[in-house]
Amino acid sequence: MKGIKRPWLPVLVLIWGVLTCAASAAAAPAATTTVNGVRVWGGPDSTRVVMDLSGRADYKLFQLDKPDRIVLDFDNSTFAKGVGDATGKGVVKDVRVGHYQGKARVVLDLDGPAHPKSFLLNPAGQYGYRLIVDLGTPSGAPPRIVRTIDDDVAHDKPRPVVIAVDPGHGGDDPGARGRDNTLEKTVTLEIAKDLAKLIDAQPGMQAVLTRDGDYFVPLNKRFQIARSHKADLFVSIHANSCPDYCDARGASVWVLSTHGKQSEAGRWLANSENASDLIGGVSLDDKNHMLASVLLDLSQGASMHAAHEVGGDVLNALGKIGPLYRDSVQGANFVVLRSPDVPSILVETAFISNLSDEKRLDNPRDRERLAQAILAGVKQYFQTTPPPGTWFAAQRDQRLHLPSSASLIAKVDTSGRGQNGVLPAVASAPSGGTGDAIQDMHKVARGETLSGIAQQYGVSLNSLRQVNASKIQSGGAIQAGAVLLIPNS
Repeated sequence: MKGIKRPWLPVLVLIWGVLTCAASAAAAPAATTTVNGVRVWGGPDSTRVVMDLSGRADYKLFQLDKPDRIVLDFDNSTFAKGVGDATGKGVVKDVRVGHYQGKARVVLDLDGPAHPKSFLLNPAGQYGYRLIVDLGTPSGAPPRIVRTIDDDVAHDKPRPVVIAVDPGHGGDDPGARGRDNTLEKTVTLEIAKDLAKLIDAQPGMQAVLTRDGDYFVPLNKRFQIARSHKADLFVSIHANSCPDYCDARGASVWVLSTHGKQSEAGRWLANSENASDLIGGVSLDDKNHMLASVLLDLSQGASMHAAHEVGGDVLNALGKIGPLYRDSVQGANFVVLRSPDVPSILVETAFISNLSDEKRLDNPRDRERLAQAILAGVKQYFQTTPPPGTWFAAQRDQRLHLPSSASLIAKVDTSGRGQNGVLPAVASAPSGGTGDAIQDMHKVARGETLSGIAQQYGVSLNSLRQVNASKIQSGGAIQAGAVLLIPNS
């Protein structure tokens, strides 16, 4: 007997299978996320809490007061053994964990009010998923200023040049790791401390560290620290690395690239919070967009030029104590180099991924030599290009028998004109001294010629040759970086 054909039967079977799978999926419990650890990093201005997770997690954060605390509730989550052993640091007094209404709860007991900001990070490097909670401490107190230029000038006192020294990475951001497990954040802090100590030991120089311990400082806050202290230079210390531990080694120096300058200008002009304190205290909020753009471009262009100059001096000094990865200053759009009015350089001291370089970075004596080389380059720059009113400018004026630049600045009001409304004349040397014929000093830039420099200062080529005979090569060439004396005529 022939079977009866049922063409709709396969369709029913397929529908039944789909419905069964859907019901099974709905009935299956969602994957559980494990909180594997809680780490607290305390800094002077902010505290970072890091929670290591086995995967993505849904969570809710809220604040409570009397006493102050932050509460985080995780959906469908549990705790690994020992998670509650984290110790408090910074604004966090204690960390407590437990379960509440079916949720995994983390409570951060605080020693005062805090502004929390949280975000999830995907796996990267040695870390898996992480939930970050940054706790900023609300404070109405203004940042401490190292010195006030106006006060120094008013008392005819040459001020020190201020160097902001920035140890790269820190806290939960370890940076690169060497084959022998040397951490970049550790060696950069040690080199930065050595450099700051050397700077403070120099007459006419003063150091400001962006961090002095193992804690995290946001990148944009690092150059803001330099600006708040009215630094003359920002130096960020790092250790380079390459994938798979390649053979690359040596030091390099980086400054903000031209592309970085253009994109950063747009950010600053678009941010109204920057308008009142954009360029050395000059407000842009009463300027139209075009004028503000020109002022910002001039300021950042001057800072970039100065950064190239000091970067070249630092690179030359580093080349005297070890190999160089790049023999010229490089450009990049690093966040820490984006200050519009503080010359900023980033020094890659060595390759931590190279065994030979890692040994240097792990050796206290070699780290000190790196710091000494960076200081030598910085000092060379300020000796040849001293900011007006500084101790270095006063020393130059004494060598050239010129009136103190601090005195000249003190006689100029905020309009840029002298007390009688007349622009001050170029200082001339007093008679009877060895500096009678000298009006200034000039550091030779790449591509400059003697004739061009003579024309720039309005002096004769012959007189320029005579006072700088020892620095002029055969054929009349001059080396970039050489410092020439400029005669009066």
